[in-house]
Amino acid sequence: MADSNETTINLVVFGRTQTGKSAVGNSLLGSLDFESRCSPSSVTTSCSLGRSCRISGIIRRNGRELSLRVQVLDTPAYPHTGLSKEHVRDTVRSALAHHFGKEGLHLALLVVRADLPLCPDESDHTTQFIQELLGPTWKDFTAVLLTHADKAEEAGFSEEAYLHRASSTLLSLLSLVQHKYIFLNNQKSIIKEERAIVLRKLLSFVRQNNYQIL
Repeated sequence: MADSNETTINLVVFGRTQTGKSAVGNSLLGSLDFESRCSPSSVTTSCSLGRSCRISGIIRRNGRELSLRVQVLDTPAYPHTGLSKEHVRDTVRSALAHHFGKEGLHLALLVVRADLPLCPDESDHTTQFIQELLGPTWKDFTAVLLTHADKAEEAGFSEEAYLHRASSTLLSLLSLVQHKYIFLNNQKSIIKEERAIVLRKLLSFVRQNNYQIL
C-alpha cells in the first residue's frame, strides 16, 4: 500500500449459506450493498464488489491520520443450494482476478457461525475450497469471523469460555490461520464504534503480513 493520504484494504468473504457472509460485508462497508436476508436457500448467486466511503479515525502512519477505504468482494456460498462447486469456484476465481488482479488481495474472511457447531467435513471442504482459490499460502491471508457471537453471549459464554468449550475442529481451524479471528456481535455490527473495532483488528492482521498481498 502506497504512503499517501488514503489507504485501501481489499477483502473477500467466504462462507456457507446463512452464516451472515453478506451481512458481514455490509457491516464492514457501512452500507447495504449486498443482499442479506433469512432464506431456506442460498441468497447470493454471483460475486459483487462493494467500496466504502472514506473512513477516518482508524489508521495512523508516521504520526498522521490517513483515510481508510475498504473494498469487499462478496461471493456465493459454498456449498451452494443451487450452484455446483465448479461454478462457484470459477465465478469467484474470475471475480478475484477482475477486481483484485492488479491491486492484490489483503485478506480473505472466512465467516463461521459461533452459535452452531463446526463439523469436520464442513471445515475440510471450506478450507480446501479456499486453498484451491488462493493457493498454498492461503492460511497466511485468511482470518475467521465468528458471527452471531451475541447468541453465544446470551447462552452465558464469554469469548474465553467459548474457546475453552469449542470443538477441536474449530480450534484446529483457528490454529491453521495463526489465530486470526474476530467475534462479531450481530446486534452491534452496524454500530459505528463496533465497526471501527473490527476494522482495526483486520488492519492488525494485514500488518502482521507486512501489507503483503495475494
